[in-house]
Amino acid sequence: MMTNISIQAFKQTRLRLLQQLSPGIAIIPTAPEVVRNRDSHYPYRFDSYFYYLTGFTEPESVLVLIAGKQPKSILFCREKNLEKEIWDGFRYGPEAALTSFEMDETYSIHELDRLLPELMANQQNLYYSWGAYPQWDEKLTGMINHLRSQSRLGMHAPAQTQDIYQILDEMRLIKSADEQAVMRRSASIAAMAHQRAMNFTRPGLFEYEVEAEFLHEFRRHGAQSPAYGSIVAGGANACTLHYHANNCELKSGDLLLIDAGCELDGYASDITRTFPVNGKFSPAQKAVYELVLASQYAAIDSVRVGQHWNAPHEAALQILVQGFKDFGWCHGSVESIIESGSYRQFYMHRTGHWLGLDVHDAGEYKTAAGDWRNLEAGMVTTVEPGCYIRPADNVAEEFWNIGVRIEDDVLVQQNGPEVLSAAAPKSVQQIEDLMRND
Repeated sequence: MMTNISIQAFKQTRLRLLQQLSPGIAIIPTAPEVVRNRDSHYPYRFDSYFYYLTGFTEPESVLVLIAGKQPKSILFCREKNLEKEIWDGFRYGPEAALTSFEMDETYSIHELDRLLPELMANQQNLYYSWGAYPQWDEKLTGMINHLRSQSRLGMHAPAQTQDIYQILDEMRLIKSADEQAVMRRSASIAAMAHQRAMNFTRPGLFEYEVEAEFLHEFRRHGAQSPAYGSIVAGGANACTLHYHANNCELKSGDLLLIDAGCELDGYASDITRTFPVNGKFSPAQKAVYELVLASQYAAIDSVRVGQHWNAPHEAALQILVQGFKDFGWCHGSVESIIESGSYRQFYMHRTGHWLGLDVHDAGEYKTAAGDWRNLEAGMVTTVEPGCYIRPADNVAEEFWNIGVRIEDDVLVQQNGPEVLSAAAPKSVQQIEDLMRND
């Protein structure tokens, strides 16, 4: 996979990590290939942490970093093999990977069992994330036990182990200029796909037909894959938050909720739009939709440097709960409704999550002291309030089975929030005009 992020940028990321580490060895493997059935594999997806430090996308690879006075980056990867390339495609091999990915040393993955114990011996610290890949846990445990058995010969296992993912999580929270550029493009492609879906949708289609339009638009603009399983939920299906069947017929008078984003060069976009199948909101649909949209605008305005992480959720919740109260669905003051949690009948999730190499990206939401962390320039979050109305005695029937979610990708900037996905239409007027002009 070619990437729009320069290999020099990946090298600088490794150097920034090495500067944070005490003398020791860090081991970051990539993800294994996974069999789908018989001899067929799932499409390969590299490990995000490994890719973040290398830009290397082949399986059967591991990055070893030596921290200390003479820092070093070592890549173990598959050997060059022209016969296998006939079947499975190009592979770099250690020799080409050395220069192409600006490593200090590269070796065949078949050399790992011989060389890694030597590299680990007498290191003070081992930086590794136990539990991510059990096969790697087993391999490293065996090597550590072997080194301990050799202590009389002057070979010692690392005395301390630290979780390398925790350190990388903090780094990944702040996106570089290169990362931001890729995420803008990823969001732009996804926004075009949402616009295409609005143009394409009409009563009588099936949800999977609309999903196919997304896949087409993603690929024709260079995105490698969807960032997650697309949610294409018509009518009552929109009230199921993680609906994935995508197999029902779209009916006139229903809304269609689509939560879909693409992955470009490893980076995810995540956009949700909700619109009427027949191109015209009913009065009840419009009332709910405009309530959710108002709450989203308030939440986006709270995505500012120095605000705490939960401020967008609190801003959205205030408006949503006031709306639920005005509709007669919840009773009491806004504060008492929030305190009791009765609003969760209609809104049961938080208003966003980190976004980056993973659609629910790395990074803590709270500080070690348990407080919400403050937003900083370079962070990217989604903003996605919603309202989901299942049939209930306390709700007029005209509102039943209305599900609305509106989600955008927002970059925290010093001068205010940048909505990366702004090109996806979301006002009632924009949506109805677009669908009317189809």
